[in-house]
Amino acid sequence: MATCTFWIDGKKYEAEEGSNLVDAAKANGIFIPSLCYFKHIDPPLGTCRTCTCKINGRHNPACTETIHEGLKVEVNTPELTDMRKALIEMMFAEGNHFCPACEKSGNCDLQHMGYELGISTTRFPHLFKDRLIDYQPKRMVMEHNRCIKCRRCVEEVFTADGKRVFMYVNRGNETLVGVDYEQEARLTEKEAENVMQLCPTGAIIVRGKSLTKPFGDRAFDLESTQKHFRHTIAEKPKVVNFEKKTIATVSLAGCFGCHMSMLDIDTDLLDVVELVSFNKSPLTDIKTFTQRCHLGLVEGGCCNDENVETLKKFREMCDILVVMGECAVWGGLPAMRNTIPLGECLEEAYLNSVTSEPGENTVPYHEDLPKILDRVYGCNEIVKVDYTIPGCPPSPNHIWKVVKSLLWGEDYSLLYSEFKYD
Repeated sequence: MATCTFWIDGKKYEAEEGSNLVDAAKANGIFIPSLCYFKHIDPPLGTCRTCTCKINGRHNPACTETIHEGLKVEVNTPELTDMRKALIEMMFAEGNHFCPACEKSGNCDLQHMGYELGISTTRFPHLFKDRLIDYQPKRMVMEHNRCIKCRRCVEEVFTADGKRVFMYVNRGNETLVGVDYEQEARLTEKEAENVMQLCPTGAIIVRGKSLTKPFGDRAFDLESTQKHFRHTIAEKPKVVNFEKKTIATVSLAGCFGCHMSMLDIDTDLLDVVELVSFNKSPLTDIKTFTQRCHLGLVEGGCCNDENVETLKKFREMCDILVVMGECAVWGGLPAMRNTIPLGECLEEAYLNSVTSEPGENTVPYHEDLPKILDRVYGCNEIVKVDYTIPGCPPSPNHIWKVVKSLLWGEDYSLLYSEFKYD
């Protein structure tokens, strides 16, 4: 095929005429985020809109555009970057994507796009809808909590005699991917595994074929798709002096994993204690604030009134408030109960559960017990949060790079391998 010239962000490139814009850009070292795009589906789907660019002056998905002579494309403008981030954030907020508990974590395209765009949290409230999990297919589990309706499975998966296995059912906001159970049962084991790989999220899982692998062996652990991945803290404060700083930490509705990660800097902790002193913190066992602190680190979300009171006190007593870990950022694993009414949670935990004490199936209540909230709340839903550190838990390097950047203005550049949600 003939080679033609096209332009991206004012720079001239060459590619085969008629080739897909996403592929041509990638071949020339330009990263265009995409989720629904799959090379073998023609025409391209264009459903997720994550690859939206300004093409010859109009906003269109890059995956539906082919290269032709003189094509002019805008990719990396502030407006387009913010639009793509918003699209990915809405997918996280509209679905129940509990990354640490997902079989596809580390191999998930949606998670990968979040990393590449440097998304630490979503600006949109999580919906926590109670969605169907379909266990009826013979080999698969259809997890509608994770489906982003990309149409890959609908357009690409057929039986040997050409029968469609997946289809869209319902309309509008109620649309979901349905499974033809009869045709799904006819797929071979290898074909079923290919369907799981085809899905960009963990919506289609094959029973007994877990994707779990050690960190480093998963698809999106170590290397960024972009040549120069860089994630930094926005609006880094100006540092007046390098005096020793005071830090407070707390664990709310979480597992204490983030505090353990802080300690995983090992011998570097000896250098940290020369630079900071810890006030109210489990690390010092100081129960109450004895002074105002330069920085507060909060792990865990808010599941009861005591958590709320503690968080508000941290906001009052800390100049800079940083929340670390998925639980603090948006609720994390404890927020898995948010899809179920509180009454049903309590009934299942205390009334319908097995107990070693006959007749002791009661919901505990005492004036000294913290009052449980209707759902688990992210810290930013309760108080103003200055910075967020995602991860479950965040890597120790990520945590301390943020701390040193905020307190002493040290240059902050996060490695791709350190920026993770699980």
